[in-house]
Amino acid sequence: MESALAVPRLPPHDPGTPVLSVVDMHTGGEPLRIVLAGCPEVSGPTLLAKRRYMRQHLDHVRRRLMFEPRGHRDMYGAVLVPSELPDAHLGVLFLHNEGYSSMCGHAVLALGRFALDFGLVPAPAAGTREARVNIHCPCGLVTAFVACEDGRSHGPVRFHSVPAFVLATDLMVDVPGHGKVMVDIAYGGAFYAFVTAEKLGLDICSAKTRDLVDAASAVTEAVKAQFKINHPDSEDLAFLYGTILTDGKDAYTKEPTTNICVFADEQVDRSPTGSGVTARIALQYHKGLLELNQTRAFKSSATGSVFTGKAVREAKCGDFKAVIVEVSGQAHYTGTASFIVEDDDPLRDGFLLK
Repeated sequence: MESALAVPRLPPHDPGTPVLSVVDMHTGGEPLRIVLAGCPEVSGPTLLAKRRYMRQHLDHVRRRLMFEPRGHRDMYGAVLVPSELPDAHLGVLFLHNEGYSSMCGHAVLALGRFALDFGLVPAPAAGTREARVNIHCPCGLVTAFVACEDGRSHGPVRFHSVPAFVLATDLMVDVPGHGKVMVDIAYGGAFYAFVTAEKLGLDICSAKTRDLVDAASAVTEAVKAQFKINHPDSEDLAFLYGTILTDGKDAYTKEPTTNICVFADEQVDRSPTGSGVTARIALQYHKGLLELNQTRAFKSSATGSVFTGKAVREAKCGDFKAVIVEVSGQAHYTGTASFIVEDDDPLRDGFLLK
């Protein structure tokens, strides 16, 4: 006789609270929790309006899925929503430990696979080796190209970014504990400050993660206090998402260059950071260190995982000279889950330890 424990069923829970069903993936070690069901309707005429609505009215969903005990302070998530753009196959809101991002490259690489495998795009024709998935992110429309075989995802994914540009170079900021530090600020769907770890007295490859996080967070707070971020299209996009510490190897080489991204509330990206690679490619192209269609490899100092990136064509974003960047990486499925809430649970909406 089959054990009752072998039959999947939900434990006791509040019947008035929707069960949150998810698919979990990772890209280069960075998690992505995709909400399949249970999130209430996200209202708003545009994706940015939906982002504001979710922050104001549905933030408990983010907290329940990202925070402990169901998640952890470095968890990342995605809520799929309808898009107002006729060319988009899906819209997405990105979730993290502090709120809602404007772009997430590792998530786009994973969502490309997910959209194809879960039927969110038309089935590719027989013999098709790559399927196109148009994903509307808060920063704009991003196109993913998903390697496939027999109609299912198989292998790496690449995406073409929104126009990526440089906002400031050689900006001097006063960083507590480090003095005057020179940083660059670039946009790859989100704004990042870039600084060589050596300028902060650290080796990107051997320093303790805690030391890298503390230094990067100090830079982020210093830039926020001393420099105003502007985006030509929307104030919703005009914020510094985090700081990326690098090994300083910005000149073109076939060898990988290493970095680590610390974003939101001291959240550490396990991957090389897709939107960060986008911004860093734009920065290198702006400085004349990289030509169109020169592919560079970017390595995460956290996990050793690698993305590749290249500037594929020039573009404009407002008055800024920009480039469209192609980023490639590999995403993997890790499981599924159903999360419930008991009505007498005092920690039902989650918590974070620092």
